[in-house]
Amino acid sequence: MTPFQIIFLIIAYFVVLILISYFTNQSGSNEEFFKANRKSPWYLVAFGMIGASLSGVTFISIPGTVEFDQFSYFQVVLGYTIGYAVISLVLLPLYYRLNLTSIYTYLGARFGNYAYKTGAWFFILSKLIGASFRLFLVANVLQLLVFDQLQVPFYLTVSVTVFLIWLYTFKSGIKTIVWTDSLQTLFMLLALGVSIYFISSDLGVNAKNLFSYLGNHEHFQIFFIDDINSPNYFWKQFISGAFIAIVMTGLDQDMMQKNLTCKNLGEAQKNIFWFTLTLTIVNFLFLGLGLLLIDYASAYEITAKKDELFPTIAASGNLGFSVAVFFILGLIAAAYSSADSALTSLTTSFSIDIFAIETKVEEKKQIFYRKVIHVCISLVFIGVMLLFRYAIKDESVIIKLFEFAGYTYGPLLALFCIGMFTKLKPRDQFIPIIAVLAPVLTFLISFLTKTFFGFEFGFFVLIINALLCAFGLVLISLEHHQRTSV
Repeated sequence: MTPFQIIFLIIAYFVVLILISYFTNQSGSNEEFFKANRKSPWYLVAFGMIGASLSGVTFISIPGTVEFDQFSYFQVVLGYTIGYAVISLVLLPLYYRLNLTSIYTYLGARFGNYAYKTGAWFFILSKLIGASFRLFLVANVLQLLVFDQLQVPFYLTVSVTVFLIWLYTFKSGIKTIVWTDSLQTLFMLLALGVSIYFISSDLGVNAKNLFSYLGNHEHFQIFFIDDINSPNYFWKQFISGAFIAIVMTGLDQDMMQKNLTCKNLGEAQKNIFWFTLTLTIVNFLFLGLGLLLIDYASAYEITAKKDELFPTIAASGNLGFSVAVFFILGLIAAAYSSADSALTSLTTSFSIDIFAIETKVEEKKQIFYRKVIHVCISLVFIGVMLLFRYAIKDESVIIKLFEFAGYTYGPLLALFCIGMFTKLKPRDQFIPIIAVLAPVLTFLISFLTKTFFGFEFGFFVLIINALLCAFGLVLISLEHHQRTSV
C-alpha cells in the first residue's frame, strides 16, 4: 500500500468513529460519560471487550510467538476462563451492590482514604504507561510506513492521533466507547479471518482440513509439563492466566467501566460468559494464524521473525490488496480501541478518585471540570509518547518500563483480596508504603532467581507480588490490632 492509501484509510476510519460519536451523544452528562446511563446492551459490551483485550501489541505479537513458544500462550488463555468466572461470580456482584462508578471507591469504604488513593494511583500509573506504550508502538509503525516518507514529524503524528481520539470521546465517553469498541473488534476479526483465508489458500489448505493441518504441525504443542524452570511450564501459565484476568479485567477501571454500563448484574454476568467463550476461540485462531505465517515465510524465504512476521507478510502486498487493507485496519483498531477506553477510564478515575468532583464540586461545574481533566489526560498521553521517542529512545528501556508498570496490579489484587475475604483492618497510612515495596521486592526476587538459579517466574510474578503485598498488609493489621487491644 502507498502512504496516501494508508492515510485515506486512517481518515475514513476516524470519520466513521466520529459519526458514531455524533449519533451516540445525547446529554453529555457525567452519568452518560461515566456509566452510559447503565443502558448498554450486554452483547455489545461483550463483543467490544474482545477488541479492548486484544491490543496492538497482542494483535502483532501472538502470531509471532508460535515459532519459538508454540501454543504455550494458550495455557494462559485457559487460565483466563477461571479468572473471568471469579469476576462474574465475585467481583461484579460487589460492584453492582455498591453501585460503583470507580471500582476503587470500595477500597476507601473498606480501608480508608490512603488505600483508596493508592489503588487509584496504581491504576492510573499502569494504564497511562501501558496505553501510551501500545499506542506508541503503532504510531512508530505508521511513522515508518507513511509519515516519514511525507516528512511529517513524529510529534505531529501523535498529537493529531490523540486529538482525534479526544474528539470522539470528549462528550459521551464510555457510551461512545461501547459502540466504537464493537466496530474496532469487527475490524480486528475481519483482519484475522481474511489473513487466515488468503494464507491458507496460498498454502493449499482449505477450510475442511485447516484444523487437522494445524493439529499435525510440528509447532503445535499446547501443554508444557516437563520443565518447571521454564516460563512456559503449564501450572505457571495457567494459574497466572487466572490471576491476570482477575487483575487486568476485574480490578481494572478501564475494563470494568464497560461492564458497569450494563442494565443490571444479570446482563453483566451474561456479557462476561460470552466474552470469555469468544475470546478463547479468537486467541486460538491468532495462534493458528501464527502456524500459517511460519509456513508461508518458509515457502517464500521470508526472514522476518516474531513481531515483524505478521506485519511483513500482510503489508508486503503479495497476498493481495485486501489483506494489506484489513491488516492496517486491524492494527489501527487494536491500538485505538485500547487508547480511547484508557483515555475515558483515566478521566473517570481522576475525576472521581483524585479530584472527587461529585462531592467537592458544585453540580453545575462538574461537567466543566470533567472536560478539563479529559483534555489534560490527552496532553499527558502525548507527552509520554514524546518522552518515549525523544528522551528515553532505548526500546529495551521502554519495554522494561512497560513491564514494570504491570507490577502495579499485584498490590491491587492484595488489597481487594484482604478487603473481601478477611476482616483485617490494616493501618491505612502505611498501606501506600507496603504497596510500593511489594513490586520492588518482586522485581528483585525475579531478577535474582533468574540470574543465580535459572528459574523464571514468567507471568507468575503477579502472584508473588500480590503475596508479598498481602503479607505486608497482614503485618500492619496485626500491629494495629495489638495497639487497639492494649
